[in-house]
Amino acid sequence: MKVLVTGTAGFIGAAVAEALLARGDEVVGVDDLNDYYDVSLKRARLARFADHDAYRHHEFDLADTAATLALFERERPERVIHLAAQAGVRYSIDHPHAYGQANLTAFLNVLEGARHHEVGHLTYASSSSVYGGNTKTPFSERDPVDHPVSLYAATKRANELMAHTYSHLYRLPTTGLRFFTVYGPWGRPDMSPFLFVKRILAEEPIDVFNHGDHQRDFTYIDDIVEGVVRTSDRPAEPDPDYDPARPDASRSNAPWRIFNIGCERPVELLRYIEVIEECTGKKAIKRMLPMQPGDVKATYADVSLLAEAVGYRPKVGLEEGMERFVGWFRGFYEI
Repeated sequence: MKVLVTGTAGFIGAAVAEALLARGDEVVGVDDLNDYYDVSLKRARLARFADHDAYRHHEFDLADTAATLALFERERPERVIHLAAQAGVRYSIDHPHAYGQANLTAFLNVLEGARHHEVGHLTYASSSSVYGGNTKTPFSERDPVDHPVSLYAATKRANELMAHTYSHLYRLPTTGLRFFTVYGPWGRPDMSPFLFVKRILAEEPIDVFNHGDHQRDFTYIDDIVEGVVRTSDRPAEPDPDYDPARPDASRSNAPWRIFNIGCERPVELLRYIEVIEECTGKKAIKRMLPMQPGDVKATYADVSLLAEAVGYRPKVGLEEGMERFVGWFRGFYEI
């Protein structure tokens, strides 16, 4: 089928586009190639499939309403996988307006395009950040998520609510996926796996926030891609068991769903650093720092609802995934 994938120069978007092309889908890609991080890495990701006969690329900002709606009118995709966004919890502290444009205006434009052109299913990226200061673990989709601790998290929660409105009003099938710390080859340079490997190999200090008292549910890119594609293939439907007298945050009588997508195996930050040391053969120089604004102490995904709905099960553990990532990093940067 024809699938519109936004953010195809991004880490997850590029991997999803490759997977769809490999199985025979036609992919329409969109990315504005902004300079939030190294544009040459984004172009290198695109180069893996940009010449594929079944791929067409469009370079513009999805916050441009006229351009986005024109794309939907011209291409008329059967499915949309919306992965473009302004990422980064800490970046949102100093650059709040970037999140309004990229995560709210752009998402509204995608919703409008999807509903006016009868898209069969919109799958979009949410984030584990929506759980905010919740301390009950593992995080469940049934938990309330009304206390975000960063603007980034607030925009992702807003996406979930906006999608529900469109599912309710226009019966547009939508599914949000709450990603938990995705890593692997071609990963984002602003995330800790990339930063830590880069600095440990260069024998430079790494910043260890909250003095290492963190847990993260690290999820390997291949597991994420499988979950995204499986989800896209199964359009959301109204839940016949939804009871408005006893509302459940994970269910709806509209064709709307929300799922965690993680590894379900949280790792202590200091153990995570040890794994990188084992894979690089170098010891980390740790600079212990306090908790950063907008950060959370732990993330831990309950993925049982996604497993039940689409058969999702993560397969790649941290030791194996980090070894693959370090191998890619050394090869790509010729270290």
